[in-house]
Amino acid sequence: MKLNSIAILAFCCCWMANAQMDITKGFSLLDSGQFKEASIFFEAYLKEDPLNKSARICYGRAFGLSGKPEEAITYFEAMKADYPNDYEIESNWCEAFLWARKFKEAKPHYQQLVKNNPDKFGAVLGLANTLSNLQEYNAALEWVNKAIAMEPENEGAKVSRKYIYLGYAYKLSKIDQFKPAENLLNKVFVDFPEDKQGLQNLANLFLMSKEYDKQIATYKRLATTHADSITALNGISLAYHLKEDDKSALNSVLKAKKKVDMVANHPQIEDTYNRYIQALIWNQKYVVARKKIDSLEKHYPNSNWLTLLRSTLGMYTGDFKTSITNYDVILERDSTSFDGNMGKANAMFANDNLVPAYENAFNTLKIYENQKDAVGFIEKLNLQNTPTAEEWLQYTFDNGNNIAYAATTTVDIPISPKFKTGFLYQYRNSENEITVNKASSHTFTGTASYKLVPRVNLIASGGVYAARFLDTTYITPLLDVKLQTKPLKLNSLELNYKREVQAFNAELIKREIIMNHYGLTYNLGTNFNLGWYTQAMYTTQTDENVRQLLFTSLYYNLFKKPAFKFGVNFQYLSFKNQVPTIYFSPSIYKNMELFFDLRGDLSKKTKGYVSAAGGLQQVEQDDMTVIYRAEGGLTHAFTKRLSLTAYGKYSNIASAIGAGFQFTEMGLRLKWNITEKPLFFNQLFGKDMALLEN
Repeated sequence: MKLNSIAILAFCCCWMANAQMDITKGFSLLDSGQFKEASIFFEAYLKEDPLNKSARICYGRAFGLSGKPEEAITYFEAMKADYPNDYEIESNWCEAFLWARKFKEAKPHYQQLVKNNPDKFGAVLGLANTLSNLQEYNAALEWVNKAIAMEPENEGAKVSRKYIYLGYAYKLSKIDQFKPAENLLNKVFVDFPEDKQGLQNLANLFLMSKEYDKQIATYKRLATTHADSITALNGISLAYHLKEDDKSALNSVLKAKKKVDMVANHPQIEDTYNRYIQALIWNQKYVVARKKIDSLEKHYPNSNWLTLLRSTLGMYTGDFKTSITNYDVILERDSTSFDGNMGKANAMFANDNLVPAYENAFNTLKIYENQKDAVGFIEKLNLQNTPTAEEWLQYTFDNGNNIAYAATTTVDIPISPKFKTGFLYQYRNSENEITVNKASSHTFTGTASYKLVPRVNLIASGGVYAARFLDTTYITPLLDVKLQTKPLKLNSLELNYKREVQAFNAELIKREIIMNHYGLTYNLGTNFNLGWYTQAMYTTQTDENVRQLLFTSLYYNLFKKPAFKFGVNFQYLSFKNQVPTIYFSPSIYKNMELFFDLRGDLSKKTKGYVSAAGGLQQVEQDDMTVIYRAEGGLTHAFTKRLSLTAYGKYSNIASAIGAGFQFTEMGLRLKWNITEKPLFFNQLFGKDMALLEN
């Protein structure tokens, strides 16, 4: 802490008359912050007048502030022996601890100094600054207010109070005390109307509290100069993105870019072009973004911000391997980079590399204590990999007077990052109210899933199906095997075989028809929101019938939040043998429908979805008929680990239930994450547990 010019001159006036006339040069050097030069000056001066107390004090301040605070502490301790209980020397000695950033050691010295000199402004303000550096903000405010009461117009004391407000507000924001933090920041403007640091901190606070409209309004208050308007527009762009208004985000940063481009080598060019390219990526203008990055690399080679933009582009376009490579480059340059560590964690997770994703998130916490993004990311991984139990209750009925009740219990247990097991039990009761035929069944299956390599999973389940129809009972084995892969970015492919029982209603259960399905499912995504989903299935049955099924869907993702897509579906179905009195089995069946699907958050804990489709279907050579279906549901999270879903659906599509049938289903799903952390968590990451418990 520097003494201001008036304090230095007043302090030295008692000895100036006896000193050389050019001593004022030393005061000027000290007052203007040229501490090294002042140190040299006073060292030379003391050779002529070695016992001059004031010159010795100035010398101690000069070399202490020039980067030798430890030596200054020792120097003033020696002076204390020569001048016991001298306030000026005691004050400078205490201040030297602040220069050395020894705030804990400074605190008791300042407390003693204030006790001995309660009316000294410098001592009171020094204690306030010491407490502020120790983040003891309540006490710091008490003492800085006492200092201001002593000298109400002292600018230095008001500046100290401003930084106490800023520090205290930041501390409160870290524990989500946003409103008290906002109140403190608004107090800054009492002493310093529209203070730039205060406004910037207020905008950052609204970013943390997700009050984006307030953030935008604050940035507009900041935009009073050319440079500040650019800072504001860049901040407003981010706020619009977080509001999920990416078009406005791009428009805002384009204004900032225009201002930057008006001045050659503008100091804010990197920040502005960084936000500009981010906005291009947010708006899915990937080709333009990539070309802009390429052009800028000629002028900014090996720049972290451009490498980070390449990583971001890879994440948005599904090129996760390229993103990981770029994040590694960033970490090689700076191992403490938040963007590098947290970015790589997200990229590893997206690329199906669970353990490295955890490791990079924990690396982030080692560098940035209690960082919310890292903590939230680890909690998300935990929820996805803890053992879960689900209870599913169903009630179905159709216009053929078939009704059914079912209860299904499922438990999934991830044993390791690569291996997961589980089991399923289902009880189902079905009957026909006209024929009075009744059937009940029990299904038991066990499942094992193994990640062969990232993005390639092998899933197998096997069990038994036991059914009872009137006085007849039979048991048959079940089997389901899937190979799930993501061979290319934005592509997924699944090959599967499934052995199941035809058990839609009591009549079919009685006939013990076993189906062997051989299927292929393929989904192709794009970077321009268009997608194509196809499923092909070949089925052989124990009644010697054969079914062929093709379903394909071309869809467009219009919005991300809420997620809204629409498109067109086409289905083709054929059976080798026609047995219409037993089950729907046409030689040719076709349908085409338009559909939409909307899902998103209704509140912080509740989300919902609704989907509907309508079109035309044709059975054999019959006339076309209208088809329609709809489904909707709500999911409420009671806690992070417990949620309940209620849903209902209706369909009259013949391929699922038979020509002329109308089918309705209602149900409840209760899901519980049994543990807070995965079973493998302590074994793999136990050493890092403390990072989450701070």
